[in-house]
Amino acid sequence: MIYNVDLHVHIGRTKSGKPVKITASNKLTPINILEQCFIKGIDIVGLVDCAVPEILDELNFMMNKDILIPLHGGGLRYKNRITLLLASEVEIGGEKKGSPHILCFLRDIKSMRKFSNILSNHIKNINLSSQRCSLSSIEIYKIVKDLGGFLIPAHVFTPFKSYYGSSTERLGDIFKEYYNDLNSIELGLSSDTDLADEISELKSKTFLSNSDAHSLNKIAREFNIFEMQEPDFDEVFSVLNREDGKKIIKNYGLNPELGKYHRTFCLDCSNVSTEVPPVYICTNCGSKNIVFGVKDRIAEIKDQDIIHPKFRPEYVYQIPLEFIPKIGYKTIKKLVNEFGNEIYALHRASYHDLEKVVGSKAAENIFKIRQGNFTLRIGGGGFYGKII
Repeated sequence: MIYNVDLHVHIGRTKSGKPVKITASNKLTPINILEQCFIKGIDIVGLVDCAVPEILDELNFMMNKDILIPLHGGGLRYKNRITLLLASEVEIGGEKKGSPHILCFLRDIKSMRKFSNILSNHIKNINLSSQRCSLSSIEIYKIVKDLGGFLIPAHVFTPFKSYYGSSTERLGDIFKEYYNDLNSIELGLSSDTDLADEISELKSKTFLSNSDAHSLNKIAREFNIFEMQEPDFDEVFSVLNREDGKKIIKNYGLNPELGKYHRTFCLDCSNVSTEVPPVYICTNCGSKNIVFGVKDRIAEIKDQDIIHPKFRPEYVYQIPLEFIPKIGYKTIKKLVNEFGNEIYALHRASYHDLEKVVGSKAAENIFKIRQGNFTLRIGGGGFYGKII
């Protein structure tokens, strides 16, 4: 079976209206996220703020009302169509340098509540997500493993809140003897498979392209296609370990040049570097007041040319419908009504079928994007790139 999977979506508010992820939209409630997955075409979604007690209470209420059905293999099922996986994004404060983020996945509400109780002793406010934790990466790893879960280092190359971006040149130096137990990493919006496979220690890791959505419409801007038997926690873990033929077939992600940290950005004159990386000084005004780019950081720490292991799936550049010129809210609604979800319209619908629904100009733009026939302005310093 084939499933569309996005394992990094934030919750903005509880049902009662209390903030969870401060920087996320207040429309990002669990029920709204699940309903949005139908529109986007996502079959399995990871909610990464589930250690918040009120969120756990909300999910437990939905389970008791049979709105969510617990799966034997872990996770919760919504309307027999969408699987919700429980996760918590933790900011690691116990390393010598930086404060990287890591995604902690647990198989059910009971184990996530145990994790929440433990975590509350090491952060200031368990009611807010992604709070700085005083524990080290290894200490978090041991806790999660003891609870039957697994870890995924989040957006590993971004200049802030990531392992390679702010903490280390090698993940192995952080996780030491437990490094081989990490089965996967999340690439982040400003990198891709080609860039990550310039670092030899990642040759055994499964690469994930997730949305890190902070609003409903950003869900599935990056996603993965999993091949597995059942849409549950255990099978997802098996895919990440590439067990028994289970695997990721494709990664779908933004062209990294559209990512908001792709190249070095000058904070004084807003220049985005285009020179051969790494760039440490603004080539426009000479300032050293910069945000170091993802491509620049990888160029700084890489130890090989691109070498893809045999299991590495194809990485497909995708531009979400909302990024495409002449594609607005009403047009997207027409496409979803006709084709069932955005992913099908963006990647699979024929030109003829698109033209019938939204006209020739919009259909042409979708096909140009699908074929990579466009130019763009490179992103950096917290500003997304843009299709020109």
